[in-house]
Amino acid sequence: MPVTTLNLFRFSGMASRLWVLGQMAAARVSLRQERRALFWKLCGSGTGEGFTPRPNWDVWAIVAVWPDEQTARAAVADSPVWARWRERAVEACTIYLSPLSARGVWAGVNPFLPEPGETLIPLPDAPLAALTRATVKPGRALRFWSRVPDISAAIGQDSNVMFKIGIGEVPLLHQVTFSIWPDAAAMAAFARGDGPHGQAIRAVREEGWFAEELYARFTVLGDEGMWEGAPPLPRAPASLHAA
Repeated sequence: MPVTTLNLFRFSGMASRLWVLGQMAAARVSLRQERRALFWKLCGSGTGEGFTPRPNWDVWAIVAVWPDEQTARAAVADSPVWARWRERAVEACTIYLSPLSARGVWAGVNPFLPEPGETLIPLPDAPLAALTRATVKPGRALRFWSRVPDISAAIGQDSNVMFKIGIGEVPLLHQVTFSIWPDAAAMAAFARGDGPHGQAIRAVREEGWFAEELYARFTVLGDEGMWEGAPPLPRAPASLHAA
């Protein structure tokens, strides 16, 4: 079963920040030679809760998809790109994810689809991860970003969210949000309620803000490393049942 990894790296000092900025081009050469990866993207991040248009020059990310969990863990441990970034970073973590559902496309493909014929059912209290990725139409960018501060504040104040970060490939136009929730009910209440996020989703549909979009849900297989001085997940994730 394919496994997705989200790797986050925190860099400190001007030399390291300039180095990772250069890696946005240089690392692509090595990643094209990483035959185990089915899909990969290099991303920067936003300031504050991460869901802002102002770049955070300290935090960078790699999103990748692998054939299975064993391959994912081995590649994160020994692939030259991941090793170089960890060596330079002052803090790094990995979150391992198994796809539950995904609709839409990212750069023309959907990399997060479960295996055909495989139905995965998370336990009712199992933590779930949500990833959204969108290409914002340039003419709609101002309206999109006018909504974001309220969404950022809401997710920052939501006691249910276990982890969250906003990343992206191209500032202002290519955006990725990632969050982990204790269960499906908490995730749905934030996404579809009458708060800022639910209102923004309705505006997306009514006004056509996005040229491309993808929405994916995952079960959390585990995590490694430290983030903001602690493990990324506050408690061990529950297991997944296959039906």
